[in-house]
Amino acid sequence: MPTFRPDRRALLRGAAAGGGLLGLQGLLPAWAQTGSAGLRADLPTRTGPNVDLTVGHSPFTVGGRTGHAVTINGVLPAPLLRLREGQNVRLSVTNTLDEDTSIHWHGLLVPFQMDGVPGISFPGIRPRETFVYEFPIRQSGTFWYHSHSNLQEAMGHYGPIVIDPAGADPVAYDREHVLVLSDWSFMHPHEILDKLKKSPGYFNRQRTTLSGLISGDDGMSLEERRMWGAMRMDPRDILDVNGSTYTYLINGHGPQENWTGLFRPGERVRLRVINASAMSIFNVRIPGLPMTVVQADGENVRPVEVDEFQISVAETYDVIVRPPEDRAYTVVAEAMDRSGMGRATLAPRPGMSAEIPPLREVPTLTMRDMGMGGMDHGGGGTDHAAMGHGATTQAPAADAPAMDHGGMAMRDPDNAPPDMAVGVGVDMVAPDPANRLGDRPLGLEDVPHRVLVYTDLVSLAPNRDRRPPSRTMEIHLTGNMERFMWGFDGRKFSELVEPIRFERDERVRVTLVNDTMMAHPIHLHGHFFELVTGGPAGHQPLKHTVNVMPGGKVTFDLTADAPGDWAFHCHMLMHMHAGMFNVVTVRPMDGAAG
Repeated sequence: MPTFRPDRRALLRGAAAGGGLLGLQGLLPAWAQTGSAGLRADLPTRTGPNVDLTVGHSPFTVGGRTGHAVTINGVLPAPLLRLREGQNVRLSVTNTLDEDTSIHWHGLLVPFQMDGVPGISFPGIRPRETFVYEFPIRQSGTFWYHSHSNLQEAMGHYGPIVIDPAGADPVAYDREHVLVLSDWSFMHPHEILDKLKKSPGYFNRQRTTLSGLISGDDGMSLEERRMWGAMRMDPRDILDVNGSTYTYLINGHGPQENWTGLFRPGERVRLRVINASAMSIFNVRIPGLPMTVVQADGENVRPVEVDEFQISVAETYDVIVRPPEDRAYTVVAEAMDRSGMGRATLAPRPGMSAEIPPLREVPTLTMRDMGMGGMDHGGGGTDHAAMGHGATTQAPAADAPAMDHGGMAMRDPDNAPPDMAVGVGVDMVAPDPANRLGDRPLGLEDVPHRVLVYTDLVSLAPNRDRRPPSRTMEIHLTGNMERFMWGFDGRKFSELVEPIRFERDERVRVTLVNDTMMAHPIHLHGHFFELVTGGPAGHQPLKHTVNVMPGGKVTFDLTADAPGDWAFHCHMLMHMHAGMFNVVTVRPMDGAAG
């Protein structure tokens, strides 16, 4: 594709003269469209009730290279949709691609026919056709939208949504910025997936080495290495795709392009952070600036002050910062495996920058990530069970029994639940999965500052449904890492897989058990669920996406109050595409038998 070099000054003069900035944005790279001269987040913005969106091909330039993107209205990320609770919105989406496309409104409570998942809730949008999404806005908060077709999401087909509340906002702030975190590769996502299927460790350039053993830099003993070797697993296989091919973006800017959000010292600045990446989990911090978390997945929570938080794929967090000084601060979005970072700046004036911290030490998985519960199996390991942001290192028990890990090389059928299909798609079953909602995230176990954990989240408003669950359900997250196969209960999604069935308005307690060594952000369309954190009764945090840590389990209570057929899947795009997907069906429809 030829290099794309627009005359920026001429285009901006024309936009100012004719008021046609939206029409010209497709000709400008993202870094030329953003910056933050105003008091509001300055991404290209469309407001309701009638919004026209066009999906098409665009060149995208980052780090001095130009590649091919799939965009909405020609920009990456797509335009910010600014809506208001209580209004009806009509979104006309025109497809100019030569393949089908779609838009899913992530986290929005919409009729299932408007949810935007081809083959589940509608047929998709064919080339040169327009589909009109129309629905009432029933909520407020920070959300986002993206394609559910043909891995287009990995090529730039995503954008932010901000819904202002109908009444007073319980969060007070003077200024806001939307921060869309994402990952970008010049390699086509189908080629990435093909490489993972042939060699799941293809992108891992951070494996343990002989020199690391000799120097002790990788923190593993010879015995630990022997155990991992017997299991044919790599303790540094943290993210399937990482900084070896990805450039990490903030609002479409690479690390060198320094997207800047302005502030005046002393202002309360609201940062709406959205992880719109395909495969990347980020650890977010602003050195020298505490953050107060006020919202998770668009739902208000009781304020909790932290210095760092992990945001998994498809989650959103709103934080308040109050920069006290007339200086710049660096926003760091470090990939969980420390293979790269996204970087932006908060500053009182354009052109300023602050020190960029170096990438931290590569984390290493432990036996706890293998589903070995709270047991410590190495000389220097740490058990972080139920540790909040006041974590301390615990020594292993002196009488802890020795274990033979050689037999854990692959699957353990005797340990599998009776309804799990234990075939080639399952290479292990966690023998002792632990509730890890209170665990610090991987790599942040021992940092000397406050780290957000799920048990810190407490819903600001009382939970609407206080009924106890009428039944329980356990769903296992399974995979074969060597074959890059993923599924639920040992089955990858196909037409033969039975959907997960709920009665309308049924109250169910669901436990997700992660039998794999990879984190899985699990997303349920059309609903919010209450994480069972053990926090204040009636104020369990509401989420639409939850990260299930390796070897861990997560329990949530669900009120199945949205009739229809809904996607339920891992939001790691390649995991979903490789089979970790199913349909949740809620019946009856409209009070009739279905």
